[in-house]
Amino acid sequence: MFFFSKNVIFFVRDSKYDRIYSSLFDQLVRSATSVGANIVEGRAGGTKKDWNKYLVIALKSANETKYWLCLIRDTLEVSQPKVNELIREADEISKIIASIIINAKES
Repeated sequence: MFFFSKNVIFFVRDSKYDRIYSSLFDQLVRSATSVGANIVEGRAGGTKKDWNKYLVIALKSANETKYWLCLIRDTLEVSQPKVNELIREADEISKIIASIIINAKES
């Protein structure tokens, strides 16, 4: 998750965009970095319930990240290969987190 957040930050740093699009990139950085932060915070929690709560938040952030990336891809001239790579990675992260949540409920 750390490297995904780092890659999103570098993507934003290297993108050229007008000021009107700043909020899209701000939201992207917030949601992308929230994924890993919530997983780390959840691991430090004392109970299984805490862990699950933070995983659900991380999943929501991963899905939100996909939304911002798709919106940026479809409304701005950015590196299509890079943004598509980030979308695929965010999708994989979402699937992994969802799988952990489902497996935790079954055990």
